[in-house]
Amino acid sequence: MGSDQVLKKTGELGLLAVVRGESRQAAMEVVGALVEGGVLGIEVTFTTPEAPQVIRDLGSEYGDDILLGAGTVITPEQVAQAAEAGSAFLVSPGCDPDLLPTMLETGLLVLPGVLTPSEVMLARRLGAPALKFFPGSSGGPSHLKALLGPFPDVSFIPTGGVSADNVSDWFAAGALAVGAGSALAPPSLAGRDRAEVVENARRFAEAVRTARKR
Repeated sequence: MGSDQVLKKTGELGLLAVVRGESRQAAMEVVGALVEGGVLGIEVTFTTPEAPQVIRDLGSEYGDDILLGAGTVITPEQVAQAAEAGSAFLVSPGCDPDLLPTMLETGLLVLPGVLTPSEVMLARRLGAPALKFFPGSSGGPSHLKALLGPFPDVSFIPTGGVSADNVSDWFAAGALAVGAGSALAPPSLAGRDRAEVVENARRFAEAVRTARKR
C-alpha cells in the first residue's frame, strides 16, 4: 500500500491507538485486546522494548487486518528499523528538518509532530503529506481549528489529550483522524480486567464512528 493509500485508510479508520507497551509481550497482549474491541489502527512506539520485533510479530499475526506503524521515531536508525519491520507509517513527536527527509525517503506515510504555524510550514515545505498535531492537550480542539484557518488543506491527526468523551470535538474542529494513548491503550494488561480494555476500545471506536457521522 502506497503512502496515499495509507493516509486514506487512516482517514477511514479515524483512530490510531498509540501503544507504549512496558514489554514486548505486554504490547502484543494490549494490541490483541484493542483489535478485539474493533480498533484496527495501531502505532507501536519506540518507547516499547523491542519495538521493531513487536511490529514484525503483529504483522505476522494480523497482516492486512490492521493498519500498523511505528511511533516516537526520533533517529535515522529507528526509521530504518521501522521500515524493515514492515511499518506502513512513521510518526515522530516533532518536526526535525534533518530527520524528516530520511523518513520521507522510505516512501511510507510520514506524520511529523507539529504544534505551531511555523512547524506546519516547515513540515509542508519538506514534503510531509499529513501532520500529527501534538501534544493535542496544548490548546485542544480550538487550537487545531485555528491552525486550519491558514492551512485548510492540511490533514491533521491530533494526539495527546484525546479521549472517547472528546473525540467529537476533535472531528468538529477538522481532524482527519485521532491518535489515543493511555486513554485507550494501557502499557500492560497486568492487574487489569482484559474485558474492560476490550470494552473501552469498543466504546472508543464507536465514539469515533458517531463523531464522524455528524
